[in-house]
Amino acid sequence: MSELRKANVPYATYFITLSVVGWIDVFTRQIYTEEIIKNLKYCQAHKDLEIFEYVIMPSHIHLICRRNNALRLGDLLRDFKSYSAKEILKLIQANPEESRQEWMLYMFKFFANRYAQNAEFMFWQKTNYPIELYSQKVTQQKVDYIHNNPVKAGIVTDPAYYLYSSACPLSPIKTSQR
Repeated sequence: MSELRKANVPYATYFITLSVVGWIDVFTRQIYTEEIIKNLKYCQAHKDLEIFEYVIMPSHIHLICRRNNALRLGDLLRDFKSYSAKEILKLIQANPEESRQEWMLYMFKFFANRYAQNAEFMFWQKTNYPIELYSQKVTQQKVDYIHNNPVKAGIVTDPAYYLYSSACPLSPIKTSQR
């Protein structure tokens, strides 16, 4: 991937999108969404990840975040994607109530076969589409986009009603103030 499309500037704030391969709606199940939340909270507590805004949609996640140390955010995201993929795949494989299990595992294998470095499965798309937030105007555009994503998808009628978003007062992930 081009160095222009990586989150490499220490302490910089980025808008990041993490997408499941094939846009598979994995996060429609609470068990998988809770795993993502657990992993994001771990990164906040132990990896210096500061999250300002977020939304967990059925097939992707948007974050406005930065890493509060001189280490690259891109490295943290690589590790997060690797670990969370393994954990969610284990949950899918072990879930006898998952009606889409066979189909999802087939699709994750299908996408893994397209890239030599993948082992058996590929869960996340390769890129994070990082956009460095260099002005208040651009930042506000991304905040509005994140908060309105569940509304535009027809999931809720008001951003504050979507639990897995920083727009919701009951959000399970505590965010930082910019």
